[in-house]
Parts: sequence; C-alpha cells; structure tokens
Amino acid sequence: MSKPFISSLQSTLEKALVLLENLPEPVYVDDSVGPFYSSIGGHIRHILDFYFSIFKGLNNYLIDLTDRERNNAIEIDVYFAKTEIKKVLLELDSYSGYDLEEKYELIDDLGQGKMSIPTNLYAVFAQANSHTIHHYAIISQLLFAFEIVIEDKTFGYNPTTPAKVIKNTSR
Repeated sequence: MSKPFISSLQSTLEKALVLLENLPEPVYVDDSVGPFYSSIGGHIRHILDFYFSIFKGLNNYLIDLTDRERNNAIEIDVYFAKTEIKKVLLELDSYSGYDLEEKYELIDDLGQGKMSIPTNLYAVFAQANSHTIHHYAIISQLLFAFEIVIEDKTFGYNPTTPAKVIKNTSR
C-alpha cells in the first residue's frame, strides 16, 4: 500500500509545481491581501516546512513539527521554491518501500503547549497531505484576489469534496 500512498502525496505536491510554472514572481511574493497578509510563497514555504520536519525526525523516530526550518528563500524565490518541492518529491520516492506503520513520536503544539503524540508515518504523511490541501485553499483565495484563474479546478479542494460543489464554486 505504501507505493500508492506515497504517489498520492506526490500528486498533491506536484500541483504546486504546476501552479508555480506560470505564476509571476511579484504575485508569488505579494502579501498585500487581507485579512492575514500572507503570500503564496509563504504558504508554499509553510507546506515544505512540514515535510522537512518529518524528514528531519525520521532517523531518531521523533518528528517535531514545532522545530521548523522556515527558510525565507522559499518565500521570495519562486525558482528556489520549485527546486525545494522537487527535493521533497524525490525524498518521498525513497519511502515507497518503507514501513510506514513504524511507530514514531510526534511533537506538536495544539494550542496549549508542546505535546508528544504516538503515531506512525502513515498518519503523519496523511496529515501533511491534508495540511497541503488546506494551504492550497488559502492560495486559491489569494489567486482569486489577484484575478488569476488556474486550469486545475480541484486545486485547494479535498479529494472527498463532491464534484457538484467544486463546479458551483469554481474560480
């Protein structure tokens, strides 16, 4: 099961590469849209931070989502962001034969301080995928504000969203 599982993660991340291929850098870095004043680059960086935290903790079975790299270059350089996405895609390839049921400790802050959560890689990577889609939804709102229409009408929607909903809300 790990091969189709990893392929699903990669498919979700590849949507960012497609988006960034034709996105002008001024739009990528523009953080002028309220209410949060975040940029598309900031969301891409945040998505990648999640994956980098997972990779960083694999060897010691401790994944700390509160200890993120926050590499600002990803936020401001669309070419560098694409390079980093490709690195994550390649890294994920190495997990297609990996025991994703292996037990791990996950450190996260759910709003009341850091806590330790027992988990496995299936759960952590599934969380990363949902997290990515959530940020794609925010990116979609930014694209709407910039009056940019993309071809992928499913960008930012969870795969379980009914097609009727996607059609009625297409940007």
